[in-house]
Parts: sequence; C-alpha cells; structure tokens
Amino acid sequence: MNPNEYEVHDARFRALLQPNAPFEKLAGGCMWTEGPVWLPAADMLVWSDIPNNRMMRWVPGIGAGVFRANANFSNGNTLDRECRLVSCEHGTRRVTRTEHDGRITVIADRHDGRRFNSPNDVIVQSDGAVWFTDPDYGILSDYEGYRAPSEIGACHVYRVAPDTGAVERVADDFAKPNGLAFSPDEARLYVADSGASHIENGPHHIRVFDVDARGRLHNGRVFAEVTPGVPDGMRVDEHGNVWTSAGDGIHCYAPDGTLLGKILVPETVANLVFGGPLRNRLFIAASTSIYSIYVGVRGAYAGALR
Repeated sequence: MNPNEYEVHDARFRALLQPNAPFEKLAGGCMWTEGPVWLPAADMLVWSDIPNNRMMRWVPGIGAGVFRANANFSNGNTLDRECRLVSCEHGTRRVTRTEHDGRITVIADRHDGRRFNSPNDVIVQSDGAVWFTDPDYGILSDYEGYRAPSEIGACHVYRVAPDTGAVERVADDFAKPNGLAFSPDEARLYVADSGASHIENGPHHIRVFDVDARGRLHNGRVFAEVTPGVPDGMRVDEHGNVWTSAGDGIHCYAPDGTLLGKILVPETVANLVFGGPLRNRLFIAASTSIYSIYVGVRGAYAGALR
C-alpha cells in the first residue's frame, strides 16, 4: 500500500493494515455500485449497480460480468446462515431471499399494511432475525427505483422475527437510516444516518444501540460523526472496529468511537465488505468502480456470513 493511500490517526491502525498490499481496481463501468457481498461457496463477489438495474459479479482469475439483469434496482445484500443471498430491492420496495434453486422468497414488503419506502441495507443475526433500513432514496426519483409517495411517511429501521416472520419497527427517529452492522458479540447495533445527503445540516453520523435478547434496542447514542460526506454501508472486523464508507474513502473507528485511520479511495465510497477465503480482503464499492485491498485483520463472523 502506498503511504499516500491511507491516513493514520491512531497508532493502533497500523496493525490493521497490510502495508505491502496493492490497492487494486477490479471493475469499472457502473453507474453507482452498492451492496457488495462475498459468496464463499462460489469464490465470488456480487454487488448492485443500482441505476443500471442489475447485479454484477467478480470472480478471481476471470473478472467481472453480469450476475443478474433486471434486479429490481437492488441495493444492499448479505448472506444468511445457509449462504442464501438476501437483498434489498428499491424497485419492488421489499426484502427478498434467493433460494439455492434460484427461487425468490419475499421476506418483507410492508409494515402495518403499508408498503416500505425502499429497503436499503440488510443484515441477518445469528438467530435468523433479518434487520434492515428503509430510507426513501429509491422513491425520490426514477434513477434508483420508481418515483412514488411514501406510504409510511417516515424512514425507519425494522426487524423480521426469525420464528414468525413478523415485521417490527425497532427505531423510528432517523432522518435517513442507511448501513447497519452488529458488533462481533451482537450486543451492539450500529446504524448510519445519511440524512445530510438530502437535508441541509442533516445528520451524517453513525449511532450505536445496545441490543437485548428479545431484539429490542436501548440506549441509542451517536458513535461517530463522519466527514467528509456521509456514512453509508459499514462492516465490523473481528476486534470490533467499525469500517465505514465516507466521502474520501473508508474510515475505521475503534469500538470506543476513536477514529483510527482512513483508506483513501479515488471515488466516493458507498459500501464495503470483508471477503476472500480468510475474510481479510476488503472489497470497496465506490461510485462507478469496485476496488480491493488486503488488510491485517479479518471481518467479524457474527451472525450470518457477510
């Protein structure tokens, strides 16, 4: 890694880097890359190219290509414990699961009878609960979905119960909830609020909540203010450090909220994921491109595979 490609704000950050690892551009030609997810069984990265209404894939030694055309303007993606792909779809305003035989199962498409705005990012807890955010980006215009009024009238965070499939609103005080991630022990949930993207002087921070055994959130507080830009997607490593997207690259925060350092990226970053056989390769979805770099830490293996 070229020293010009990172900033060290705390000496602890150096142990998380792989100084001799090259910063690579793996793919380009997209309109807005989002939702990267590593599929270990296929040794493959999949991501969303939202405005082009497609999902893309990259395979080591082969390169990039289309994974799924007409992808319902998919955004965030993850895997559940059975390595099934779970996706947020702006176009259909729902969260779905791709079964191993290719069938699509709807996990959630409404709450209290009202359609969601445009589910954005999603994670699956170790007990099978599905958590997702629902800002209105996908219904604001016809660029990343279909312009439509909000039936709910606000932007919330939801949880789908693993046993009953019931959809519960778990947080209702966000401007535009976005990326989310659990701490390795699942005792804390991090949620980005990217409200500043469309609201003057709006929030551009990550909040953290304590999570109880019933899936309830408590003690919400600001974990970190992210600047420049807004926090979007994020991941947590094995030590509990939070790696988040930002306007100038990837910012890494210690569990106590201290900014440890940055990996600088030449395009605005939307999301990231730890992948590869050892989960020590960081894949970065940044505007029109996908980048990667090996780091000195592994992604957390909490809940589902990411």
